[in-house]
Amino acid sequence: MRTSFYALAGAAALAAAPDAALAFSPSLLASPATSRLAAASPSSLHHARASSRPSTGLLGARAAASLPAETLQALGGDSSDVMLSGLNGLALSGIEYPTKREVYKAIPEHCFKKDTAKSLMYAAISTAMTAACVALGTQIPLKWAFAPVWALYAYVTGTVATGCWVVAHECGHGAFSDNKTIQDLVGYVLHTALLVPYFSWQRSHAVHHSKTNHLTEGETHVPYTLESGKKTIAKRAFMRKIMGKGFGDFVYGFTRVISHLVFGWPAYLLAGVTGGPVRGLTNHFVPVKPFSTGDKNTELFPGQWKKKVWMSDVGILAMAGALAAAVVKFGAIRTMAVYALPLTITNCWLVLYTWLQHTDTDVPHFESNNWNYIKGAFMSIDRPYGPIFNFLHHGIGSTHVVHHIDCTIPHYNAWEATDAVKEAFPKHYLYDPTPISKATWRVANKCIAVQKKGDQWVFKNE
Repeated sequence: MRTSFYALAGAAALAAAPDAALAFSPSLLASPATSRLAAASPSSLHHARASSRPSTGLLGARAAASLPAETLQALGGDSSDVMLSGLNGLALSGIEYPTKREVYKAIPEHCFKKDTAKSLMYAAISTAMTAACVALGTQIPLKWAFAPVWALYAYVTGTVATGCWVVAHECGHGAFSDNKTIQDLVGYVLHTALLVPYFSWQRSHAVHHSKTNHLTEGETHVPYTLESGKKTIAKRAFMRKIMGKGFGDFVYGFTRVISHLVFGWPAYLLAGVTGGPVRGLTNHFVPVKPFSTGDKNTELFPGQWKKKVWMSDVGILAMAGALAAAVVKFGAIRTMAVYALPLTITNCWLVLYTWLQHTDTDVPHFESNNWNYIKGAFMSIDRPYGPIFNFLHHGIGSTHVVHHIDCTIPHYNAWEATDAVKEAFPKHYLYDPTPISKATWRVANKCIAVQKKGDQWVFKNE
């Protein structure tokens, strides 16, 4: 038991925080490709200029005091209420975007090829590591004196299990294998084990990709406007009034972090919270009214997708039955501790990735007349999660721009594809070097509601 505990503690030390992970050599648990993202390029020179500015404090951001003329023009001539992130306003420039054909041409052709054996290897690695962590969890005593050990177990196991989530996510995108039977079997089993309705999520996530950063038709983390967000804006104003601006903003930001990371995923699955407003109420388990609304043109699960939602439910019911059997055999507390605690951490990772991949103070959203697929894809943000998390999570947070350009690119080819896109389109590719903790706090505090600035919708800084 002592050896197992120290092994678990060692793993946690490596995975303690995204920022701390940056201190480790890319040779640790990671492919050398994981170190490429920060390599010098025209776009990284832009970010280097941004990082040479005065200290930006806890938020890792600053007001847009001066911007290039083209960016200022794109904002309607006024940047006074816009806060810049580590992107330094790059996404706000209003420049013309390349065509989908031009972007695809820049990516080496072999990056689009899937290797079933390699994909299965990564699935096996994530599954084996998760199973090993769970096995250790069954040996931890259910005593209050071991509460710190349980917390450590939950964090490490949930973090490792996120790798299984990402593999299933890749299956849902068709990036795992050309053999659809193997692909859906792996995805269905892994997602079901994590209580994710595989086909339901496959559909809603495909919609998310098809309408990235569309103001009304996007799916997941669609922002409030100043009009639709009146309640949350009033909530922050109330906290500032009774607690003062500094502490009020702290409390407001903290509650947003907790509400998003802990409750965001179940809220999205059950009620479509942060989903596209055009789709009304959505439910990933019951695709019919009154649980899922929307008309024929806007419903999230049209036609045959309803049948696939029910197919997903079969797996969820089977998993629920397995958990009930575990409760009978091992007890409710042991089952909750071994399974539910790490699952909560996995869900937190999922929401964190999605939130930070498409949201920041100077990353705009667009209406239909100023939006297209490739423009939306380039609104995705790559971030520095470091070699440990990029290994465990298959680079999902550091190669996300390419993932939105074409979601069928396997994760093991995404690093090379990212290098190609970064080199070919330095004025469009978004990489924010802000440490993850700072970026999360900035997004929670400052990305409240968007306002129209020129032809784009940008978060209002106040």
